Amino acid sequence: MVKKVIQNKKFDEERALYNLKHTEVNNCIFAGGQDGESVLKETRNISVKNCKFSLRYPLWHAKKYELINSSFDELTRAPIWYSDDGIIDNCELNGIKLLRECHNTTILNSKITSPEFGWKCSDIEVKDTTINSEYIFLDSKNVKLNNVKFTGKYSFQYMENLEIDNCELNTKDAFWHSKNVIVRNSIVKGEYLAWFSENLTLINCKIIGTQPLCYCKNLKLINCEMEDTDLSFEYSDVEADIKGHVVSVKNPKSGTITVDSIGEIINEDSIMEVNGKVIIREE
Repeated sequence: MVKKVIQNKKFDEERALYNLKHTEVNNCIFAGGQDGESVLKETRNISVKNCKFSLRYPLWHAKKYELINSSFDELTRAPIWYSDDGIIDNCELNGIKLLRECHNTTILNSKITSPEFGWKCSDIEVKDTTINSEYIFLDSKNVKLNNVKFTGKYSFQYMENLEIDNCELNTKDAFWHSKNVIVRNSIVKGEYLAWFSENLTLINCKIIGTQPLCYCKNLKLINCEMEDTDLSFEYSDVEADIKGHVVSVKNPKSGTITVDSIGEIINEDSIMEVNGKVIIREE
């Protein structure tokens, strides 16, 4: 179906393009004195290109949308909720609570600054993008990240089915209570990494920060490095092959941790039976 085109216009009224269908919106500005909300609510099969947004809730309940070469400023609060089958490419997106309860969304080549980003979403793919968020992808499922630089705090909590490749994560309490997570070829810097996680696997990763990987079930580290990681693996079921030095390991519940060298093995004050072993690899 041939799309009609709306271009070079400015909209600021409430629901300015409500229920728009099969349309390309090009080089438009959504801002102004009327301060209208929900400018593109309930749209179907639209392409939004080269547009600027400064109004709340612009893309709610949208289906089959493209957002390309466009920007949301910090006033664009909660911009994309309950929207499915979206492609976001080469955008600069600000505003609190971006992407909530959205499904089947691809994000490419973009820059995102949004506290509470990506909550309760599913089937999300993010590539070649930078993200700054305090809470990212809380309680989301089926998410893939590739070449993403993330800065934030309480990331990837209560998630299921997460794959991370070639990423840099500068975070804090990442992966808490998450299930079925694979991290490959990435740097993960933070504190209290992955407590209470289940089925977490890290492959060819560098892990930095205090007290990582405690209270984990079915934890696996394959060919990983650890830096400044003291009090690691407390009460975890773990199989780990670690290159280099680990500052300390405390009370691993079960499994085997193989390292090149270790500063301290702490077996004391356990509240449960702990049988994990630490093996120092022979040169």
